Amino acid sequence: MTRRFDPEDVDPTRRDVVRLLGSFAAAGILGGCAGAGARAASESPVTPASPAGSCVVRPQQTEGPFFVDEKLNRGDLRFDPGTGLAQPGVPLSLSFRVSRTSAGMCGPLVGALVDVWQCDAFGAYSDVGGRSGSRFLRGYQVTDDAGAVRFATIYPGWYSGRTVHIHFKIRSAPGSVTRLEFTSQLYFDDALTDSVYTQPPYNSRGRRDTTNQRDGIFANGGTQLLLPVTQDGSGYAGTFDIALQV
Repeated sequence: MTRRFDPEDVDPTRRDVVRLLGSFAAAGILGGCAGAGARAASESPVTPASPAGSCVVRPQQTEGPFFVDEKLNRGDLRFDPGTGLAQPGVPLSLSFRVSRTSAGMCGPLVGALVDVWQCDAFGAYSDVGGRSGSRFLRGYQVTDDAGAVRFATIYPGWYSGRTVHIHFKIRSAPGSVTRLEFTSQLYFDDALTDSVYTQPPYNSRGRRDTTNQRDGIFANGGTQLLLPVTQDGSGYAGTFDIALQV
């Protein structure tokens, strides 16, 4: 299948340290902590009393196509809620551990919305263009007491001009007096992608035209946004740790 959508034709301003759009209200997610920037946690689990020095800077990246706020609070993104049909592809269990840094410490960021959207195995997004009304491979989860969310999805396909990626957004809950929004993308090791793409339905397409090293957006911090992936039965699993400075 040939992708009929244009790739991201944007040239966003990149920042080593991302500024938050706001902070949570006193009665909101963080109990009144003020927003200042965005940082990412180390690859180890985050505990409420872990030193903030274990958190490292991660870059924000362009929202790109095609974010649609579908208001789908769900963990399994593979199914279209309108048809009940599942998207074909290699299973991917995608988890986030979201933390905050404040007063020199790291702890879980509780009650934040984590949105995920991605293309299907053939490089197409739902609810845009000819797929308007479909809602596959989209949704959000709310971080629990450990700052964690988990999604069941598929390994994303590719489309011309971009390396393989998944979009994500971390934001405050609707109704918060002030707002937090952090948007970026996850990437995959090229060797892993090449291996996955030998399998159906990915192998029904030609060779992808863009690797990580040839992708202009990946070039601005993509190495800090690589998803650590392990084999998980017939599919894969990956957990991404990220902490926002508040």
